[in-house]
Amino acid sequence: MKVYFNKALFIFTVFMLSFSAISSNTQDKHDNGEHGEKFNVNEMLMHHISDAHEWHLWGHKAIYLPVILIDNGSVKTFCSSHFYHGETKKVEVDGKHFHYIKGEGPASKYAMFHEKIYKLDEEGELKFHGGHPVNAKPLDFSITRNVAFMFLTVIVLLWIALSTAKSYKNGISAPKGVAKFVEPIILFVRDDIAKDNIGEEKHKKFLPLLLTMFFFIWIANLLGLIPVVGSNFTGNISVTMFLALVTLVVILFSANKNYWKHIFATPGVPLPLLVIMVPIELAGILTKPFALMVRLFANITAGHIIILALISIIFINQNIAWGALSVPMALFISILELLVAFLQAFLFTMLTALFIGMAVEDAHH
Repeated sequence: MKVYFNKALFIFTVFMLSFSAISSNTQDKHDNGEHGEKFNVNEMLMHHISDAHEWHLWGHKAIYLPVILIDNGSVKTFCSSHFYHGETKKVEVDGKHFHYIKGEGPASKYAMFHEKIYKLDEEGELKFHGGHPVNAKPLDFSITRNVAFMFLTVIVLLWIALSTAKSYKNGISAPKGVAKFVEPIILFVRDDIAKDNIGEEKHKKFLPLLLTMFFFIWIANLLGLIPVVGSNFTGNISVTMFLALVTLVVILFSANKNYWKHIFATPGVPLPLLVIMVPIELAGILTKPFALMVRLFANITAGHIIILALISIIFINQNIAWGALSVPMALFISILELLVAFLQAFLFTMLTALFIGMAVEDAHH
């Protein structure tokens, strides 16, 4: 009982430190705003779940990441601190106020608006029309927070994979170290996902892909739950779209004649109905990876938004007494997110295996 109490106390302490950091950061922004300005929930939520050119830690502490731009065929590189420490300019268009940051030093010809980088015009200004900047944008290949966390995920994944492989290199019967933890998960993916959905004979070809997907998504989801410094990069539609495209490419290049026959000449379907069925089947090829993309993106993003929204209740009502309600509820959702992190990795991998299995399935007679 003492062990469980200590674990619960540790989780609660970590969460309260996270809450304090979020509160401090939010209060700093509130104090820096105009007098009487109300707490903006939408702005706070979007700030914490969106990508950025800095890795925010707590308070005013941050790791500034490299900015890499391609402008007129030339490569421009500098630190993002030249934006975050630059001059904040205020523009009024059609009665609405817009704030953007004008870079300094090597970034003096550029400006940043909502983490997007634009070129300044000849007058050194950023112009707006209809609430959006109209200036040209250079090609941005910067190492953003999401990219940095992606690199971190890959490093952790390689460490797990290489450490596990090393344990079996000398033919040791019993796993040691990380392999003790990883081996049951590998067997789970092999037996309950790959074999069950692709088949005993064909699953080995796709097992490395399924294992990579499972561990990459799971590790990324767990790293995104780290209080304060975590990044919501599996809640980025670009990341989930790429993972879904990988699944689509594997399906298309692995599909056999039986798969294409069921799309273009479905057995037992009258010829006149094929005019309707073929477009539906072709659309189904795209809807499968689309469902994978949206499911992972929506579930991971929703969890982060719910936690932040619960904490925001305190600032909306401007009364810390609301913390007695919002903090325990947010703590419960945070613990639930540990299950969601595994569940989303399992669902993405399982559905990928299912779609591949449908593509490589032999004809039944």
